Amino acid sequence: MADNKKEQERAELHRAIWNIANDLRGSIDGWDFKQYVLGMLFYRYISENLTNYINQSERESGDKDFNYADLSDREAKQAKDQMVQEKGFFMLPSHLFCNVLKKADKDEETKNNLNEVLENVFKYVEESAKGTDSEEDFAGLFDDFDVNSNKLGKTLQQKSDKLKKLMMGVAEMKLGNYQDNTIDAFGDAYEFLMAMYASNAGKSGGEFFTPQEVSELLVRIAVYGKKNIKKIYDPASGSGSLLLKARKVLGPNGVRKGFFGQEINLTTYNLCRINMFLHDVGYEKFDIALGDTLTDPKHWDEEPFEAIVSNPPYSIKWAGDSDATLINDPRYAPAGVLAPKSKADLAFVMHILKWLSTDGTAAVVCFPGIMYRGGAEQKIRQYLVANNFVDCIIQLPDNLFFGTSIATCIMVLKKNKADNKILFLDASNECVKVTNSNKLTDENIESIIGCWADRKNKKHIAKLVTIDDVAEQDYNLSVSTYVEQKDTREHIDIVKLNKDIEEVVKRENELRKAIDKIIADLEK
Repeated sequence: MADNKKEQERAELHRAIWNIANDLRGSIDGWDFKQYVLGMLFYRYISENLTNYINQSERESGDKDFNYADLSDREAKQAKDQMVQEKGFFMLPSHLFCNVLKKADKDEETKNNLNEVLENVFKYVEESAKGTDSEEDFAGLFDDFDVNSNKLGKTLQQKSDKLKKLMMGVAEMKLGNYQDNTIDAFGDAYEFLMAMYASNAGKSGGEFFTPQEVSELLVRIAVYGKKNIKKIYDPASGSGSLLLKARKVLGPNGVRKGFFGQEINLTTYNLCRINMFLHDVGYEKFDIALGDTLTDPKHWDEEPFEAIVSNPPYSIKWAGDSDATLINDPRYAPAGVLAPKSKADLAFVMHILKWLSTDGTAAVVCFPGIMYRGGAEQKIRQYLVANNFVDCIIQLPDNLFFGTSIATCIMVLKKNKADNKILFLDASNECVKVTNSNKLTDENIESIIGCWADRKNKKHIAKLVTIDDVAEQDYNLSVSTYVEQKDTREHIDIVKLNKDIEEVVKRENELRKAIDKIIADLEK
């Protein structure tokens, strides 16, 4: 039933986005269109979120008919300081999504200057947080939502018309309560928009989004056996889907001290912060930083972390040994070697390991090449294996991730293992085909987690290998090295085959004798 509801919600959301795309087709580049939809979705959300928050408080106090949207701006301003303290921002009633949309329909001035109206709204929201604890969380949130861009039209009227269509489209989305949705509405909208437009003009955003099913698998491994955790961290947070999946898995209060992450891409950094707000994570409960995690990490004061989940970008370039200081960095120094400059994958792994608490678990999506390549990567694997930090390697199906068909794997790291063995788990067949991609079902996820938690040999699926045996394989961590592949070739019964051949030969001899007799009779 839940799966059916999930698919219905997803289909409804996709239809709404597609309708908006049809309305704006040919006028806004797909990549930019994505930013406008997500920006407008966020604007609607914070409007409704603030309104519901204030309404609930007033109605509980006895005013059953109270509606913040109906207040005058003058009346509302009295509560500004309190709201900023509690919610991190403030919006005037006239600035609310519903009221601006009404005016865009009826008020000529608003209708013809909608871009300016929206610009003032976004500026007011951002400035309301200035000088407060939430300032960093709101600064620049709307930077990618450029309401004055010529991409919306050359004239003021054209810009206003496009923005109105966009507002109407987002207004028609049946989102209900974001927290009650079985899907991650914002994350799913992001994924759908990526699927629609990421191929445009060589722009690729696949690295920014982890499919929700993979996110759930990673999080459930990282928090396994725990009802709540202190902190969760993602060093390459992207749009925040992995961090927020922990909220879904553990519940609204399951992450006590908050969500931490770092993102190098400015646009995606803004999306991540927006996503936090969309999931009603208060500004005091998350800390998303902008910058290069590998060379300029921002959360030294917060580490170590009890749970770390990540899908770092695959085989990207980084400073490596061109920066002489990095070899002495406490994150990388223990291995005695840096990840290659052209392949930063294991630099992320070493960073994650350093910031993992002694009782914590990290689940990291990895490019398969790092499991078997030689050189510096082999030396880093040697360090990880020799010190017994690798808990499990899980081979995932191919074609799971948007933008790549590569069969990735998950590396599970622990600092306090109960044994000196590594579990190799082949989950390459744990999926269902959906159009041209593969997808993990709830059953697939349960099966993978069950095998991982069980930590026992299972023919063709799981193999528990000592670290000494891994050392004998030159620290190769490829699942295929240890898990015997199931022989899917047709099995031939040799005894039966030989018998059949004998019968054929016998019959052939009989036929030959019969032919010889016919020929002899003809020669008489």
